[in-house]
Amino acid sequence: MTTPLSIFRFRIIFIIFWLLLEADQTMVLHYFGMRWEHAMIDSGISNAILLLLSLLVMNTLRFYLPRGRQYIHIFSLCLFLTLIWLLITKWLLAVSLGHVPGYRELLQHSLSIRFSIAFLLLGCITMISILWFNQKEQKENELRKVDAEKLTKEAELFKLRQQLQPHFLFNSLNSINALIGSRPEEARKMVQQLSDFLRGTLKKEETQWVEFHEELQYLQLYLDIEKVRFGNRLATTIHIADEASKMKVPALLLQPIVENAIKFGLYDTIGETMIHMEALVDGKDLVISISNPFDPETSSPKQGTGFGLKSIQRRLYLLFARNDLLTTATQNAEFITQVRIPQEQTNK
Repeated sequence: MTTPLSIFRFRIIFIIFWLLLEADQTMVLHYFGMRWEHAMIDSGISNAILLLLSLLVMNTLRFYLPRGRQYIHIFSLCLFLTLIWLLITKWLLAVSLGHVPGYRELLQHSLSIRFSIAFLLLGCITMISILWFNQKEQKENELRKVDAEKLTKEAELFKLRQQLQPHFLFNSLNSINALIGSRPEEARKMVQQLSDFLRGTLKKEETQWVEFHEELQYLQLYLDIEKVRFGNRLATTIHIADEASKMKVPALLLQPIVENAIKFGLYDTIGETMIHMEALVDGKDLVISISNPFDPETSSPKQGTGFGLKSIQRRLYLLFARNDLLTTATQNAEFITQVRIPQEQTNK
């Protein structure tokens, strides 16, 4: 941990303070009858030793910060250092200026005042240093906490993305296995599409944000696989506003939502199922709506969304700290899932 003197502005203030202190002491001694040169020697010796002890205190506090009752140790340290300073200063001044008539008497009478001033200065420097080190330690702790929370959030986001893939992969492999005997060409096509899909997943694992049109390209790979699985039963329409295509979305966000729509749409109805996606810009937000038909008599849509949408809601909360970005509704036998992506935070 660095000392306050590592900051340039504090270093300049510190130097100016000691120069002013030395000048002030010189003028006071001259006022009491000492010649200028003798007063400068007295002030220089006294303040030089006091400066060294102040630097010693700041350096000591780099490695030892008092906690609670330990502040009495700091008080004792300041008292001890002041006594050491007084003894050394008295000896050096007596050696340097003892030949000056009347100086020894002046020195002896001023010892109590010198002691009080030195103790106060050391105490002030000590308290300033403690406050500075405590503030710096608090900032470092906050940074560590933020980093830890960030790592935890990233780990949870990664886990959520990983949990969404296995069941889709198993379903696709089962479909490929079923197609190998009856429709080998479609099985080969599905293998290639699945390969491209998984390759895109691996590439995007480290990408937090992508442009919406990139996410749509990835989604199209998924839809191509599902259309091979379900054949003519699955149809899709996509309407994207021009200004929406360049907006940012969390990578791999849409596939679980569309998978949820296909699951409920095909399992709850018979015949062709139309999955409709629409994206538009609302203020500074990108709003994506995905709808699928459902049978009002079945329980699946009424129960909610299942793991897929719950994981998306959790992911959006981790990214934006909001719980209102994913909503679901029913209208005219349509189950509608809407996602709102605030664009102000996508570059953070």
